[in-house]
Amino acid sequence: MKQRALGSSGVNVSEVGFGVWTVATGWWGEYSDDQAVALLRHARDRGINFFDTADTYGEGRGETLLEKAFGADSDVVIGTKFGYDIYSPWERKGHVERPHDWTPAFVKYALEQSMRRLGRDHIDFYQLHNPRLDALQDDGLFEMLDGLVQAGTIGSIGVALGPAIGWRTEGLWAIENRPIHAIQVIHNLLEQQPGRDFISSAKNNDTSIVVRVPHSSGMLEGKYTLETVFDENDHRRHRPKSWLVEGVQKVEQVRFLEREDRTMGQAAIQWLLHENVVASVLPNIYNVEQIDEFAATSDTAPLTDEEFRTVEDLWEDDFGVAPYVEETSTVTAD
Repeated sequence: MKQRALGSSGVNVSEVGFGVWTVATGWWGEYSDDQAVALLRHARDRGINFFDTADTYGEGRGETLLEKAFGADSDVVIGTKFGYDIYSPWERKGHVERPHDWTPAFVKYALEQSMRRLGRDHIDFYQLHNPRLDALQDDGLFEMLDGLVQAGTIGSIGVALGPAIGWRTEGLWAIENRPIHAIQVIHNLLEQQPGRDFISSAKNNDTSIVVRVPHSSGMLEGKYTLETVFDENDHRRHRPKSWLVEGVQKVEQVRFLEREDRTMGQAAIQWLLHENVVASVLPNIYNVEQIDEFAATSDTAPLTDEEFRTVEDLWEDDFGVAPYVEETSTVTAD
């Protein structure tokens, strides 16, 4: 497994990492601690050294799973996130976002609790979790984080953003105005904005990109069909039918990337790694077969410039796929 640096931090991460959300949150099925730990250790055995979690994943469970799997193993690089107050009473109502707390006292407390759960005296990659501009523009917060880097308590600073909160403005502002080492965002061959803007800005600011959802929620693994049905507790079950129908058609347009020595899932990761500012890719992993496939990506053929340009042309034409229109029945009077 090849490794790349997180900006200028000196922290090196495997090109393919493991997003612990899949085994800690229940969004991709339920895993016992033993099952989750076995997957994490298998990933490490296959060369994956970068494991990304958050204090919110399973209310700290993602962090405790990593402690059970690896303890204080210094060869394992841990990324976690902070900012949400998981310690005060809060009633979950659907997907309503819990409150943030960016005060120095809370951040210090959250950091201490994460290190306790992880069983470590430092965190390699510490990320603001879905911050708004007010947090990013808080000079005191970043002075504190820089002090933690200088003290060796954290190895690198990051900003993790998601589309539900509106993230283009936040991501670009952070890259261009803060000395962060990396930004974590959703980006993939089918969903290229605002990722393309982040990559362009990162190239000019010595900032790395950590990519999650590289397979567009599994679509780019190339295994879905129009008849695919997701399990009851799988979050993809609640997506509109248009997502499946249009996605399957788009994947057929990029099947040329799939070769005898490179699966569709590996090609999707190689498409991302074509950009040098992409430090690591975090596919959604929920079984051993995926680990074996994705971890072998570094050994597959990189995309050629011609293949990369062909994908770009297809994306600009929306892969030649017309929007799906749900069929409706009508009743006409005689």
